[in-house]
Amino acid sequence: MAALCLCAEGQTTQSKDAQASEAKGIPPRAAPADYQAQAPAGTVTVAAEFLGHSIPRLEGDALITEDYVVVETALFGPPEARLKISVEDFSLRINEKKAPVPGQPFGAVFRSLKDPDWQPPEAAEAKSKTSLNTGGQGGQRDPPAPVHMPIELQRAIQQHVQKTALPEGDRALPQAGLIFFPYRGKVTGIHALELTYAGPAGKATLTLAP
Repeated sequence: MAALCLCAEGQTTQSKDAQASEAKGIPPRAAPADYQAQAPAGTVTVAAEFLGHSIPRLEGDALITEDYVVVETALFGPPEARLKISVEDFSLRINEKKAPVPGQPFGAVFRSLKDPDWQPPEAAEAKSKTSLNTGGQGGQRDPPAPVHMPIELQRAIQQHVQKTALPEGDRALPQAGLIFFPYRGKVTGIHALELTYAGPAGKATLTLAP
């Protein structure tokens, strides 16, 4: 019985460790000064850079999300510092609007993800069938069926977003990752950005460059 309990405890620990390792974020830059903006929140320094609608990748073009804008965010602290991190502690004010938009979990952007490196195949067969259905008389044609991204590719880009999102929970500093904020407009229409952190470390406001 004792052996079974130790085994179960070990499996639980391994499961927690696996979950923690999944949320890796991205490597923090060497110093807060390497980001567009920095501001202190107690003993922690919040740093950030605006990325527009893009989600960078090491290989290939950046992923695109038309429904959200992305902010690369980092948290630095003194040696051996830890901090409970949550995307809900961040908000973004766009174009000096009264109500800032809150940070969203990474899963919220899945439905709007686009991969510029993937192009849908030519629907030649569908066009041929449509022409046959109209008897070649130039009648009204049915619209072609939408072509969806392969499931394997969808999973791959979703996993990339998950791995690059800002890690949450009790974390050793520094930590860095992406935060997503709802915004469907064009980046060219943005003239002012203000990122606010209000969490366990304190409060900080950063002015970002669009």
